[in-house]
Amino acid sequence: MEVLQVKQLNKVYKGKISHEALSDIDLTIQKGETVAVMGPSGSGKTTLLNVISTIDSPTLGEVKIDGQQPHLLEAEELAMFRRRKLGFVFQFFNLLNTLTVAENMALPLALDGVNPGEIMQRVEQMAGKLGISSILNNRTYEISGGQAQRTAVGRALIHRPSLLLADEPTGNLDSKAARDVMELLTRLNQEEGTTLMLVTHDAMAASYCDRVVFIKDGKLYNEINAGENRAVFYQNILDVLSLLGGHRHDFS
Repeated sequence: MEVLQVKQLNKVYKGKISHEALSDIDLTIQKGETVAVMGPSGSGKTTLLNVISTIDSPTLGEVKIDGQQPHLLEAEELAMFRRRKLGFVFQFFNLLNTLTVAENMALPLALDGVNPGEIMQRVEQMAGKLGISSILNNRTYEISGGQAQRTAVGRALIHRPSLLLADEPTGNLDSKAARDVMELLTRLNQEEGTTLMLVTHDAMAASYCDRVVFIKDGKLYNEINAGENRAVFYQNILDVLSLLGGHRHDFS
């Protein structure tokens, strides 16, 4: 079953000089699949994420999530669609530091009017899977970067979204915490059947996915699938990145 279908997607930013950020993008992600999107800075990968996440709208083409076209919805319906169907994980965690870890994770359910008993049950269950049960009552400024990112993952998954969108989720973490988060995301993908689209500069993070899609100058450039061996897949990703060009600092 296809969770995400992107067809003939174009995005043009109008100005004195128009800029075509995306051109004829076709992308399909199946249920339970984990897909990384990579490309040099300015390649259009963040624009693609923004259009899929409904933060931005396409100039041409269509985006379907669970068979629905969110860009055709009215504002109120769109807000509900986003809240129920999508989960977001960001590089800078975007946690509310006035709330505890548990309260941050509970937020999507509270906004959706789920009863407090069920919220607490879901938070405890998710915290157990994430290995953060011992810090549920801590404020977010009292925890490490890795714990903050786990909290953000918990908040993104607690309402069981159809599609989890992650923007550089390891970008702010040291290499050990980054590996931990990717191992966690892949484990949750297997246990919960979560569908994940990840935009990243980090070949190590991408190597945990089933497939990597490369974008250059707003167009699809290449796509490679993981085999049995992650080390070989990682090397293949690095090989494509070196062909893609861009500056060395564009990729970690």
